Amino acid sequence: MSKRDYYEILGVSQTCTEVELKAAYRKLAMQHHPDRNPGNAECEHKFKELSEAYDVLKDGDKRAAYDRFGHAAFEQGGGGPGFGADFASSFSDIFDDLFGMAGGRRTGRGNGRERGSDLRYNMEITLEDAFGGKTAQIRIPTSVTCETCSGTGAKPGTKPKTCQHCGGAGKIRHAQGFFTLERTCPVCQGRGQMIEDPCAACDGAGRTTRERMLSVNIPPGVEDGTRIRLAGEGEAGVRGGPPGDLYIFLSLAPHEFFQRDGADLHCRVPISMGTAALGGDFEVPAIDGSTARVKVPGGTQTGRRFRLSGKGMPVLRSKQSGDMYVQVTVETPQNLSKRQRELLAEFEKLSSQDTQPESSGFFNRVKEFLDGMGSRGSQ
Repeated sequence: MSKRDYYEILGVSQTCTEVELKAAYRKLAMQHHPDRNPGNAECEHKFKELSEAYDVLKDGDKRAAYDRFGHAAFEQGGGGPGFGADFASSFSDIFDDLFGMAGGRRTGRGNGRERGSDLRYNMEITLEDAFGGKTAQIRIPTSVTCETCSGTGAKPGTKPKTCQHCGGAGKIRHAQGFFTLERTCPVCQGRGQMIEDPCAACDGAGRTTRERMLSVNIPPGVEDGTRIRLAGEGEAGVRGGPPGDLYIFLSLAPHEFFQRDGADLHCRVPISMGTAALGGDFEVPAIDGSTARVKVPGGTQTGRRFRLSGKGMPVLRSKQSGDMYVQVTVETPQNLSKRQRELLAEFEKLSSQDTQPESSGFFNRVKEFLDGMGSRGSQ
């Protein structure tokens, strides 16, 4: 009897990716697993077929050989798949989904101690805080080890007892055919221990909820979205288990003057028409609390940028700093007096292409364009 095509067995195309291949295998393997279909010989056969196909196609070299020679590549001692170590590795890909795996961590614990959950704390800081760094105090409600029972969950003077169902292993083995499968003990829920007299202070959990004050060191140069890990400051473990971690996620509050781009700072400064035309200077504040003077040459136009070297943000964990860029906008005068209007009107009459080359050049090009359109229309 000829073998079915491996791609057909898994229901994927020959051009499928590794992710698509693995997803297809997991779905079908869970559907046809013998333990989910006890006594069903057809499902057992399909499961073997799926595992054999996946074992070949998940390996780049085997897949290339199969694509070129088909099943013949693994006949006559050609390295065909069996149900030894290769099958075990294929089966482990779905073992997480079937038996007692959650979040990359087994739920079963032979000694009853479980690691506490990681916690997240969102903190907003100012741009000045991000520039100079700071030590912040935060208050967080979290689970801590119960002081009454020292985290055991048992009433003081008593101890947890070994689960008789699993012998303290937290899991039981089940043999079916050539499979030996492990499952979380349903009696002790994988802890391996039973508490007959639970602690009244924590109801047997081994931990209680309390608000804690913690210090967080924020280094200079942190950016929006920076994550700070405080090891062991997360939720307390169950029944004396190790605590999780606390992750501080930083966000920067909007600044009234600066906009940040990596290590560089940007700001916009309005200047008078006279300063732009004649030249001058002005002072701007810097993020370090000092001031910097910007010199404006005569004839400066809106949008021109001036670079102040080293006046930006520090680069995290280095001695380097970014720059500060000042972009000027020329402000058009408003609410003019009669005399001011007269002077501006006189100035406008005296203006020429030399004093206003950009606007003069633009309108000259417009005139030439319109003249050209008119000459083409008269033809």
